[in-house]
Amino acid sequence: MASATHPEHDADELCSGAAALYERALREGRLRPEDVDATPCLVGFGLLRPSVDDPNRLEPVAPVVALHRLLSTSEERVARERRRGARLADLFEPLMRLDGRRTAAGDSSVAAVLDGSDRIGRAITQALAEGREELLAIQPHISHTQTPLAIRADALVRDQDFLDRGGRIRTLYQHTLRHAPSVLARYERLRGDAQARTLDEITDRLLVVDRTVAFIPANADRTLALEIRHPVIVAFLATAFDRLWRLAVPMHPQAAEPVAPDGITPRQRAIATLLVEGHTDAVIADRLGLNIRTARVHIAKLAATLGSDSRAQLGYLIARSGILDREE
Repeated sequence: MASATHPEHDADELCSGAAALYERALREGRLRPEDVDATPCLVGFGLLRPSVDDPNRLEPVAPVVALHRLLSTSEERVARERRRGARLADLFEPLMRLDGRRTAAGDSSVAAVLDGSDRIGRAITQALAEGREELLAIQPHISHTQTPLAIRADALVRDQDFLDRGGRIRTLYQHTLRHAPSVLARYERLRGDAQARTLDEITDRLLVVDRTVAFIPANADRTLALEIRHPVIVAFLATAFDRLWRLAVPMHPQAAEPVAPDGITPRQRAIATLLVEGHTDAVIADRLGLNIRTARVHIAKLAATLGSDSRAQLGYLIARSGILDREE
């Protein structure tokens, strides 16, 4: 909606008047409700909110918080959100350089948005250069062939420098990367306290340095990232990593995979869990980092082991067998 004095523009843009008024709010700390009558897009963006101690005044929300909220739905429409994300990053970058001491309480330094692989890489390198103790990493089942050799080489040097200073590295991969040549070669070259484990399913990429700073993707193709330094959020992410680490199977240093005494392998048990939840072969393959042919081979082997003749019967036999209740 636009008032009589408000220019027409797209829903994901701020008019010049609203941008100027938001800059004023960041500098002065508060505005009167009547100040924003002519710029409804400012309120529509959620950049102002009523003051806790004076409902008749509006105070600015920190730009980084507002930007993170606006980007939170980017996964739903990847192609459109990539364009929108670039516009928003351009819009908020100069605003985030303003003095944030007058923004609403509790909004300070929750996260910084990093735009572009070069900027993300520099931020991670800087965090590791300042780190001394520990790097926790979750690496999803994205093909290493998609990463240029130069970037992989730089990351190896960066990680080795961290190990040389006495740090330790703990990395979680998906089971499908357990025998990947590029992953194995990495650990053959690293010297120091570097360990890796694998799980059937892991989260999206996560890096936590010294339990003080974390990096997570902010869109599907990982061209945007969040650098998080809020101690509560970083502690939550580190605790989540610790719990996954305890459940994971050691990969490096080399360790034997667990034996399946009932004939059902850990991979088939993971597939059985997703089957009883009603997922399709394509979804199961994506969740476990497999191609769909390999997933169907595992499903066929599971069906043969349980004596199933159909998909419906397989779900029934899985539930009746109790294999999902057993410890791996």
